[in-house]
Parts: sequence; structure tokens; C-alpha cells
Amino acid sequence: MAINQFPLPDLGEGLTEGEILKWLVAEGDVIELNQPIVEVETAKAAVEIPAKWAGTVVKIFVPEGTVVEVGSPIISIDTGGPSAPVADDMSQGAAAQAEKAAEATGGLIGETTASGRTAVLVGYGPRVTAAKRRARKDPPAAPAAAAPVAAAPVAAAPVAAPVAPAPVAPAATAPATNGHGVLAKPPVRMLARTLGVDLSTLTGTGPQGSITRDDVQAALAAPAAAAPRAQVVMIPGERETRIPIKGVRKLTAANMVASAFTAPHVTEFLTVDMTRSMKALERLRADREWRDVRVSPLLLVAKAVLLAAKRHPMVNSSWDEAAQEIVVKDYVNLGIAAATERGLIVPNIADAGRLSLRELADAMTDLVATAKSGKTPPSAMSGGTFTITNVGVFGVDTGTPILPPGEAAILAFGAVRETPWAHKGKVKLRQVTTLGLSFDHRIIDGELGSKFLRDIGAFLADPEAMFLAWT
Repeated sequence: MAINQFPLPDLGEGLTEGEILKWLVAEGDVIELNQPIVEVETAKAAVEIPAKWAGTVVKIFVPEGTVVEVGSPIISIDTGGPSAPVADDMSQGAAAQAEKAAEATGGLIGETTASGRTAVLVGYGPRVTAAKRRARKDPPAAPAAAAPVAAAPVAAAPVAAPVAPAPVAPAATAPATNGHGVLAKPPVRMLARTLGVDLSTLTGTGPQGSITRDDVQAALAAPAAAAPRAQVVMIPGERETRIPIKGVRKLTAANMVASAFTAPHVTEFLTVDMTRSMKALERLRADREWRDVRVSPLLLVAKAVLLAAKRHPMVNSSWDEAAQEIVVKDYVNLGIAAATERGLIVPNIADAGRLSLRELADAMTDLVATAKSGKTPPSAMSGGTFTITNVGVFGVDTGTPILPPGEAAILAFGAVRETPWAHKGKVKLRQVTTLGLSFDHRIIDGELGSKFLRDIGAFLADPEAMFLAWT
């Protein structure tokens, strides 16, 4: 027997930790080399990690929902070969590290850690220790069960009077929950948090005494039915939902704050008649070679950006503060902002400027499909040089986007709408959109930004003519 501990690997891009989203194996499973064993969420993406060895899973060290530092053991595998230098159980140092990580993020859903944090469906709720009142030294005059639901107002108290603590019951009468809180499924816990219902006060009617959705909803309606005219006292926080800031959202927030307060932003707008572009797309869709290709206005916008960047290379550059240099790239890693269930991510198409229109369409289709499936690797979200954010898909006309760190410009593409427009001396309904270009004014001055935006607009107004002229 040879027991090998498998640490959380270095996923690159400066990432130092990851959250165990889902174990894909269980203790006792026989696994193969490179078989996916765990799904881990980093600040950039959710990735599946393959096994380094074939063998049998001996022990899983950290539960799902735990944030683990890179290098910490997460699983041990019996490879059946010569004895490994590491024993079956974790060393004292590794165990302490894993215990520290588990304590920091909580354990099972419903479990409260020593620091006073309770694990919820997604992340963790607020610390309950800060909201607790110190217990009174004098014993209460009556059991808590006798206290009315809506107590009379107490002088000098801005909120409802606290319910007197009930006498401590013998341990034998406590519900059998194995120390992990009340029994309830994750959707029920989320419903309770949303409605402000304390699960610990309910008696479950489900299997093994678990709390159901009906129990939560009944608890919410009970006070109103019992005392419809009772005074309602709002307690801050009871009708609020707290969402932990972590993963993609945490990294995005940090990047946006850093960018907003580092690069001096300027935004310019241009309204464009895209009628000819929309007709060109219709002809593409009708072409036999393009019938199975996903074609959208964003494809032509991306092509317009790539061609305009060739004409104005300074737009595709970055500011190197340490070296006091502007770095002009002769390649374009085109970022496409994508809204996913995990938050906004910006994967990019490497060297997009060298792709044909058909290759660009295929790359964009793959990028969107991968992002929606949550499988975008961290490597695909680094090294971008120019970004497009398509706010038009949400029916928004345009916006003032914030630059991704390390990029000099970003384009917002608004909704294409049928709009009255002056065309050949007459007012006609035309397909019109508005572009918003934000840029780093340290690198791009008003003249350069205006010319770049003008060229994008010219291409979209007559893509066939500009394609022939610029390529």
C-alpha cells in the first residue's frame, strides 16, 4: 500500500487559493490517471482538476465549500506502489492548515463555526456573534414559551425587546442533528434566509424531522394570523440578504476599483446607421457555407475593431508604470465580456487579428459556449489587449465601460434599433446603434480616440466597402 497525498495544485496566474465546489469522487472509489476528481472555483474560473495517479481514494480531507490554499492536501490516494514518504493521515502542520481553512469558511450547511459564522447555501451569512446580546445574570421571570410573539414596546429601546432566554434543556432532549444545525435542504435554507425566518425556531414536518418549504412559509404567516393588529417592529437585517464577495465577483471588483482610480477614463459616443451591416449579415446567413455558423451583429463589430486597431496601433497598448513605457502590441487578444451565473467574465480570443471572418465567428461561438458552461480556463481570461462589451443584448443603448486592467480601450456595443434616420435626403426607418468607447487618456488623446471610433463606425455603416479598402 502506498498512500499519496494530493495537494491543491498551483492553477497559475498568481492564484493562491481555491474553493472546493464539488467532489467528483468519494472515499473508496477506484480512479484512473487524469480522471477529474474535484471541481474548484478560483477568482477567475471554475476548473476540474484531474488525478495525478491511478488508485483508490483513501480520504477526502476538505468538504465542499471550503477555501483551500494552494499546496494544502485535499485528498489521499492509494496507488498500490512502493510506500510513499507521507502517511495516510495528514501531518500535523497540514491538518492544522486544513482545519484553519475549514474554520474560516464554515463546514456543512447550517453549521456555526467557533468564530460565529454560519454556512449557508452560497458562501456564509453575517457573523452572529456581533448581533448577540450578553445574557442577563438574573434568571428570567417566565419561560420563553410564554413570551408573546409581538411584545409591548419597551421604553428606551429602539427595537423589539429581546425574548427572555429559555432554561437550558438537558442534552438528551436536544434534536439529533449531529452538531450541524437543523435539518433542511439547501433550497429551503435559501428561502428561509430570503424571508427572514430563523430555522432553529421551527419544528420540521418532513422526513426525519427536516424542515420543508411549507414549514418556512407557515412560520411566516403564523404571526400575522395570530395577531393581525399587533404592532410590527422592524429589526435591521432580518429582511436583508447578504451575498459573500468571493471568486469572480471579488476579483472583478478589485480590478474595476484599481482601474477606475488608476487610468484616467474618457468616454466618447457615436451613433451609427447599421442598416447595411444588418443586410450583409442576412446574406451571410443565407450563404450555404455559413448556414451552420452563429452570425450576429457582434461579429461585424469585432471585425471593425480589429481592422481599426491595425490603422491605429496605439489603441492596442498598455501603460507600464514601473518601466515608464507604453507597450504597443502587434497582436490583438480580443476580450468579449460574458455574463455568466458566476458573474461577469472576460475571456479573450488570442491573436484575433490574424483570423479570417469565418474563423473569428467560430472562435466567438466557442468562447460564448464555454463561458456559459462555466468551463472557461483562467488562461483564457488573462492577457487581453482590447475588450468589447455587448450591452445591446440587454436592450441597453450604450454605456461608459470601465477599462479592464492593462488595456487602453474598451468598446460598448448598444442595441440595434429601428430608428427614424436621415438617409439620401429623406427620413426613413434605419437600423441604428450607439457605440461607447472608453479609453486611457494617458495613452490615447482625444484625436486618436475619435479617429479610432470614427473608423469603427465607418466599417459598420458600409462593411463591404471598408473591408475591401482596408484589407
